Amino acid sequence: MKNLVLSLLPVFARQAKAGFVRKTKRTAQVQEQFLRSLLRAHQNTEVGRKYRLRDIKTVDQFRQRVPIFPYSAYEPYIERIAQGEQNILTPDPVVYLNLTSGSTGKQKMIPVTRRSQRVSQRINQVSIGFAVEEAKKHGVSIGKMLLTSSVQGIGQTTGGIDYGPVSASTVRQSNPLYRQLFAQPYDALQIVDSLARHYMCLLFSLQDPQLSVIAATFPILALRLCDYLESYAEDLIRDLETGAIAPWLNLEPELRAKLEQLFSATPERAAELRQILKTEGRLTPELVWPNLSFIITARGGTSNFYFERFPSYFGDTPVFGGIYASSESAFGTYYEFNNDNAILAIENAFYEFIPEDQWHVDQPKTLLAEEVKPHERYRVLVTNYNGLYRYDIGDVVEVLGFHEKAPLIAFRHRLGGLLSSTTEKTTEFHAIQVMQRLQQDFKLSLEDFCITLSEDEIPAHYLVNIELTPNYILSNPQAFLERFDSRLKEIHLSYANKRPDQVPAPRLRILAPGSFATLRQRLMQRGITDSQLKLPHITEDRQFLAGLTVEQEVRLPEETELELAQIAVK
Repeated sequence: MKNLVLSLLPVFARQAKAGFVRKTKRTAQVQEQFLRSLLRAHQNTEVGRKYRLRDIKTVDQFRQRVPIFPYSAYEPYIERIAQGEQNILTPDPVVYLNLTSGSTGKQKMIPVTRRSQRVSQRINQVSIGFAVEEAKKHGVSIGKMLLTSSVQGIGQTTGGIDYGPVSASTVRQSNPLYRQLFAQPYDALQIVDSLARHYMCLLFSLQDPQLSVIAATFPILALRLCDYLESYAEDLIRDLETGAIAPWLNLEPELRAKLEQLFSATPERAAELRQILKTEGRLTPELVWPNLSFIITARGGTSNFYFERFPSYFGDTPVFGGIYASSESAFGTYYEFNNDNAILAIENAFYEFIPEDQWHVDQPKTLLAEEVKPHERYRVLVTNYNGLYRYDIGDVVEVLGFHEKAPLIAFRHRLGGLLSSTTEKTTEFHAIQVMQRLQQDFKLSLEDFCITLSEDEIPAHYLVNIELTPNYILSNPQAFLERFDSRLKEIHLSYANKRPDQVPAPRLRILAPGSFATLRQRLMQRGITDSQLKLPHITEDRQFLAGLTVEQEVRLPEETELELAQIAVK
């Protein structure tokens, strides 16, 4: 069955990709056709009647009649949907509610229907087609894939609708044939405990030295998988030798029984891995799977910061973005390895783009897909079969060119992710660029970082909170801080203009080992699942890192000199 799936998958995926590429030559027509079909399908819903969708004949009429909606406008409708009411936002029954991560605010629930799932599967097929072509170009194969995403939902509404992360819904609704490509049994993805699930997925995957693909929702999750592989190497090898599953794992009894039946000893493979561990001192994906073809994980936004650590685990294995998507919608498909650009997913939703000069307007003028300009940034509005109409998700994208007539977009940051001591508006993208360069400049590896604001001063100081990766030492913290200041000035004109007259000198805080692991645990205790966990790298929440141990605080000489001058005056 595995060989059959592997032979058929490239054929179907290439066909889907070829059809998509043809349609990018007439992006405007495809987008308008999508909108017309959606309006016809949704015209008799409660929202459809309210905005007289039946009478809308053109794109301009749609933009004039339907206002731009924030989530707060949807909340009353979704509360009723959760209680079991139908035909409100969509004509089709809601079968699942995607729960957003809440990384930039309150968690939201997004309706999912069978039709919206079918539409989403289109871009998945297209993305696989591009991956197949890229693999062929790089001379690598597509075989078994290691995936650790949980398929468990979080709960059920009073109306009996399951809700949880979009990743759980996506895998649960995937074609059973595709599950033949998983290196681990589907049952392993049903394990609730995160460590136990990762361990079991690794255990089954380690049996196959020819594993070719690793998939993780975000790069930080790929790094966590590497950490588990390294930390539990001895236990994993022992289980492979004996054919027994570690008794200390927190496994549901029924799942343990199923997995024990499926698992068997592979002593030769265990011996091979033990030799690698003895020779290299650790296990990494690059060492245990030498034929690894590529990694699938999110690109853009904060990803580049974490990619700095990939070579030590994955070598030069290429990274493919898959699809650019969120709980609310798919936005694009990646088409090349090691490229942040995605082609707009013109068959998945109707998209509008808000230019920067309109961001302050309540009902801004929007551009359509063929009207955007390269090297400009936009907020994206989406209308789709999830029942979202001109919904402002808050994603800021940069247009980097066109594939035929479809824009190439790269995710930069969420609109709410801004940091200001006065009015300089530093974005997460600014912060990621600076910290990525600093790791290169100082040949340093950071576990993670988060820039916050000092509590008592007005205007506030930037607090650059970092945690060093184990075995790394920052020998000259003050030089690091000075370079942070200069690098941020180079890429952020507003910060440069306001330093030092308005924005005071930044401060460096070196946090104790394990600080960001503690922070992740806090967030998970609030209900964020491990597959959704994205730590913000900038925040104006001055209590976000409260309680974490600061091992060292470093200040620039200019701040020390200013303090001495103030003392002298007094």
